Amino acid sequence: MPLSPLDIHNKEFNRGFRGYDEDEVNEFLDQIIKDYEILLREKKELEEKLSNNSERLGHFTTIEETLNKSIVVAQEAAEEVRRNSLKESKLIVKEAEKNADRIVNDSLTKARKIAIEIEELKKQSKVFRTRFKMLIEAQLELITNGDWDDLMEYDLDTTDLKSLQPEKENDY
Repeated sequence: MPLSPLDIHNKEFNRGFRGYDEDEVNEFLDQIIKDYEILLREKKELEEKLSNNSERLGHFTTIEETLNKSIVVAQEAAEEVRRNSLKESKLIVKEAEKNADRIVNDSLTKARKIAIEIEELKKQSKVFRTRFKMLIEAQLELITNGDWDDLMEYDLDTTDLKSLQPEKENDY
């Protein structure tokens, strides 16, 4: 067990015939006591500093572990968000492609129907035009026919009409 300054101070030496000078020994012991007390104080201060530094180191180590865990969690969360974003973007693209295909197919179907209707209208128009042309040609033939000229030259005597008149008006 190490000596304390009090142990050094209370130490008594046996006196011999021609022993050491008591004042010199006491001065030397006093100096040792002072130095020893200083060393013990410094030792205590260093132990307290070491204890404080150990506590701070433990605190910082805990913070470091917490930060490392937080970083790992943040990285995992970021990766999860990235994966979810990729999945969602793929779904959006697939949905857009389906909609685009549907729109294109609908448009093609409508275009085919319109083309068929146009062809049908063309046929109907051709038939109408042919019939109308035939009607106009028939009417023109009637107008250019010589019967109209004969009709205009025809002179009817009204006296002859009276003789053709029935005697009774109620006969027909």
